[in-house]
Amino acid sequence: MTANLRQDLKQKIRQTLTQDRQRHALLSAVKRGRDARSKALSELPHSESFQRDVRAVKKRCIAKIDELLSRFSEKAKARGAKIFFAKTGKDACDYVLNLAGEKNARVITKSKSLTTEEIELNHPLEAAGLQVIETDLGERIIQMAGELPYHLVFPAVHKTADQVAELFGRSTGEKVTSELKDIMALMRRTLRPIFLNADMGITGANVAIAETGAIIIETNEGNGRLVSSIPPVHVCIMGVEKIVESVDDALKMILAHPVSAVGQMLTTYVSFMAGRSALGNDERELHIVILDNGREEMRRDDWYRDALNCIRCGACMNICPTYGVLGGHVFGHIYPGPIGIPWTAQVHGLEQAAKFSDLCISCGLCKEICPAEIDIPLMITKVKYEALEIESQSLANRVLMASETFARFACATAPLSNWVLRSRPAKYFGEKIFGIDKRRSMPSFQRRSFKRRFKKSRKSVPDPARRVGFFVDYFANYVKPEIAESAMRFLEKAEVEVVLPNQKSSGYPYISYGELEKAKKVARFNVRQFYPYVAEGFDLITTEPTAAYALKHLYPKLLDYSDESRHVAQRTYEFFEYVIKLNQEGRLLIPPQITEGRKFGYHIPCHQRGLSSGHHTMGLLKALGYDVQIIETGTCCGMAGTFGLKTGSLGYELSTTVGEPLFELFKRSAVDAIITESGVCTMQLEEGTGMEILHPLELISSIQI
Repeated sequence: MTANLRQDLKQKIRQTLTQDRQRHALLSAVKRGRDARSKALSELPHSESFQRDVRAVKKRCIAKIDELLSRFSEKAKARGAKIFFAKTGKDACDYVLNLAGEKNARVITKSKSLTTEEIELNHPLEAAGLQVIETDLGERIIQMAGELPYHLVFPAVHKTADQVAELFGRSTGEKVTSELKDIMALMRRTLRPIFLNADMGITGANVAIAETGAIIIETNEGNGRLVSSIPPVHVCIMGVEKIVESVDDALKMILAHPVSAVGQMLTTYVSFMAGRSALGNDERELHIVILDNGREEMRRDDWYRDALNCIRCGACMNICPTYGVLGGHVFGHIYPGPIGIPWTAQVHGLEQAAKFSDLCISCGLCKEICPAEIDIPLMITKVKYEALEIESQSLANRVLMASETFARFACATAPLSNWVLRSRPAKYFGEKIFGIDKRRSMPSFQRRSFKRRFKKSRKSVPDPARRVGFFVDYFANYVKPEIAESAMRFLEKAEVEVVLPNQKSSGYPYISYGELEKAKKVARFNVRQFYPYVAEGFDLITTEPTAAYALKHLYPKLLDYSDESRHVAQRTYEFFEYVIKLNQEGRLLIPPQITEGRKFGYHIPCHQRGLSSGHHTMGLLKALGYDVQIIETGTCCGMAGTFGLKTGSLGYELSTTVGEPLFELFKRSAVDAIITESGVCTMQLEEGTGMEILHPLELISSIQI
């Protein structure tokens, strides 16, 4: 990626951030999708196994895809379908173009198909003089506007009713109001003759079943049935990853798609198609084009194979904090959003993906919401790592990845360093030279870090009931060591021996900026330091959610699931998770005792959502008598580690825009202070709300337990 391309991305962000109406419409749509999904899952029997079941089906079927492909082809041919295997997108386009010529087709109707978008099928057909009409409302709007879809499920969410009415008026020559009923009436009236007179219909397939040779098309408008049933020739273009083994597998996918996308239990129209029956004396053809286009290469790659488990539901877009304010025309090439980054890298090339991969801020939320539990964030890290061959790291990224070295120096020279960091000249030069936004207030570093205080603070615990290794991480070590000291006192009261192995901070900035080898090096170092203790029966605890997430979920993947990394992950606990465990064992009694009148709002950091969602902390605070409630938008506060420290549109401006809805929620909530366990979320919320921000250990450190 050249510097010009990076500047182009920043310019697109700046322009999009000024479009308030478009941003609010997108935020509203993706929030509706998230909320509806949550409600649907709460009503679904066995919802706790929903993601595991979907992932199990996809993994099993992808693992045996060669066998399933052969079975599907045999069954489909036996039912009269014609099968074509397309190695590339061009092969697929050429097949359809040649078929249209052979059948003297002039008018082609299409039902919504992401796979045909992937290969840009419309372009060669239209260049050959064929009339191609998208019949899904959203896709029709996009086609008339000459744009790409904005979202997988809501392709035209960025368009106002007035804009849509203007597009239809220009396309049909008829006057139409911006009333939805009038737009829909015109859509139906103009499409009917096209449906009835089409020479060829083109669809995708949501699922294909090896057991029966059938394809499944899911729509909410019914247009898929008209496109596939009326024309004499139906062409289905689908990626090879859509094939599942059995009808039972297909039924699980039929549920997973609408629940994950918009919270529906079933799409309005679900059509099983296996061959085509003659209409009178006319033979009717079904052609199934099975597309590779980089998928086989993905299947052979240990890092990217997981992307084939994507079911195209759009859930990752509904939760992605930066996509939620920018949309698919900035955050995407053809496939938008988080999953669009690895897919684009594999099917459209690394440079196309690198144009927008910096928009991933490594919050991890897309993995947590994904119905197939795809590790999208780590795949994006891989894309960023490979993109470093095209364009090196920015200076700001390099500075922020060296934050631990800087913190050690800042602690050694505090309080002078704190005064310098807050001075106007330092802020000015920090922005101009290093790319750190001058509007950010740097945290105050302590002269003596927790690591330096540990030996004096630690108390001997004779005959300990339990033993733990403390992973202190950045914030509790350099900025607020009193948090770590308070945690240690709680553990000592429960007769737990605390040790502090040699360690580095979690290394998460390396993950965020694509430095995979450096992240692996940190992971290997920390696992090697803690594993001997774990092997002797020690548990591992940390007060920082991101550190717990790294230890439990990232380190094993980075270290190829070595025995040491898995054992360390299995023995890692969030601090309050461990406190609750001690309480349940009767080692730490927590009697209700708080009479404080203040009300508190609790913010769940992104990485904590992949752990406990703060349930242990909330449970403890409520058991102590605190008046505390969770206040959330359902997505990130926007700080995203060090991302929000950077200057400009690809940093501070995007970060604060992402955070605005959460800031407003807290301001309107009538709480007196905010509680969160993340050091970087503390910085963002403090600046965004102007309210007091507390770590729960600061709140309860004086309690007698």
